[in-house]
Amino acid sequence: MVKKQATARGAAQAAREDGGSNRDRLLRVAAELFATKGFHATAMSDLEKASGLGRGSLYYLISSKEELLFEVTSRYLLELIDFGKTLLATEMSAEQRLRQLSRGVMRAIVEHLAELTVCFREVHSVAGERRMELLDLHRSYEKIWTDVLKAGVEEGVFRTADPLVVKALLGQHHYSYLWLRPGGSRSPEDVADLFCDLTLLGLKVEPDGQHG
Repeated sequence: MVKKQATARGAAQAAREDGGSNRDRLLRVAAELFATKGFHATAMSDLEKASGLGRGSLYYLISSKEELLFEVTSRYLLELIDFGKTLLATEMSAEQRLRQLSRGVMRAIVEHLAELTVCFREVHSVAGERRMELLDLHRSYEKIWTDVLKAGVEEGVFRTADPLVVKALLGQHHYSYLWLRPGGSRSPEDVADLFCDLTLLGLKVEPDGQHG
């Protein structure tokens, strides 16, 4: 799994370094098209027209539409994993760490809505070895949430790190791509705080003497 994630990181690094602007523009265009039309309904001619790049330029930058999908779905997932690992390595209360993770995820969804829509929705459109690599990334990302809850359990402030609770948190945050919009009446941090307020009502261990 480590080797596979290194491959994904190499692809993400190449996307940042390769001549820069054309590849980045192509990734943004691909994300928008995949998010609005769906991966399978998007043709190479759509990418050519929307990016303003000729067919030869497209194939110079990427080998296939599938390569684009993998880069779009893995790029920000890797960044969220790194963000989560940094939180886990930083000294703070369990509640603060959960809130910071929630805020970071919601901020990423708002700022990269098309990319993370594709990341959460099109994972099963990735085929072959890349699909296994992407699923490994999703498992690593899910483990961040699990480890955040486990740290709270070890501190005696959270009741559980049950996998079902983790799945509930993931669903709560990730399905926001369906309704969350940049420039909405509530900031990503406001939404994250509301999610955490609701979650912590059932997750936090009540102090002695405050049981109903």
